[in-house]
Amino acid sequence: MPARVLDGNQIRDQILAELGAEVNSLAAAGIRPGLAAVLVGNNAASEVYVRNKIKACQTLGLHSEKITPPETITTSEMLDLVGGLNRRDEIDGILVQLPLPPQVDSKRVLLAVDPAKDVDGFHPYNVGCLVAGRPSLVACTPAGILEILKRSAIPIAGRRAVVLGRSDIVGKPVAMLLLHEHATVTICHSKTQNLAAVAREADILIAALGRPAMVTSGFIRPGATVIDVGINRLDESAAVERIFAARPEKIEQFRQKGSLLVGDVHPDHAAECAGAYTPVPGGVGPLTIAMLMSNTVRAARLRRGPASA
Repeated sequence: MPARVLDGNQIRDQILAELGAEVNSLAAAGIRPGLAAVLVGNNAASEVYVRNKIKACQTLGLHSEKITPPETITTSEMLDLVGGLNRRDEIDGILVQLPLPPQVDSKRVLLAVDPAKDVDGFHPYNVGCLVAGRPSLVACTPAGILEILKRSAIPIAGRRAVVLGRSDIVGKPVAMLLLHEHATVTICHSKTQNLAAVAREADILIAALGRPAMVTSGFIRPGATVIDVGINRLDESAAVERIFAARPEKIEQFRQKGSLLVGDVHPDHAAECAGAYTPVPGGVGPLTIAMLMSNTVRAARLRRGPASA
């Protein structure tokens, strides 16, 4: 039986439709959630990400602002900028697009964001609430992974989940979310011994390593659900030809475009071994912006209290 493809675009559209109804109900109460996106300098990838986030705000009817300080901005100036956004009542969410220039202390800047407006879910207060199981703003990609599992009717409670990667942005928070859903969770990293053998124990395998097509059939228990968080851009023909040796159409696509996206999971091996898996692109990626919108609406409700309920 072929593996089931978990369509992130379809799930994103479901979430945005639900948020649209919620935004309309808030509008009826005179509330319009607002997001401020801070984009420093001229990083091409960051500009695309922020443009897509602002576009999603406009589609939903949220207030949005893009703030573009110069590449030369100092840590002190960034802290003043964030402080000003913290004080503005019409701004419910503050997004500081990373990476910041090397002269800026990114940790100090992120720590300065009001936790009630921390729609990225990175602030230690919100991380602590996640650990304690208290209502908070959760990092967007982990929250999106949980939505994929739940909306695809993938059982979590009582299942063995293995997370490959221990980053603060994905690995640790998704492990905590799965734990709260009563999974038995193992977090793997660069020092894990017999990595493939540990991964093969998983009913739910989350790959967030940042290494293209590293997870092969030897990592996947037959029938497992595989969630591929990786987004790796290949720009060398040797790597493309190695990974996509059985898919000449992908090699041709690379020759035409000059680059190709691949996840942390070998796509052919996931299709052959898994019971269900997320593709790259079109899997976890679309959920990240959807959950950012969800966090912005949630922040508006939490900040404004019973009046917005």
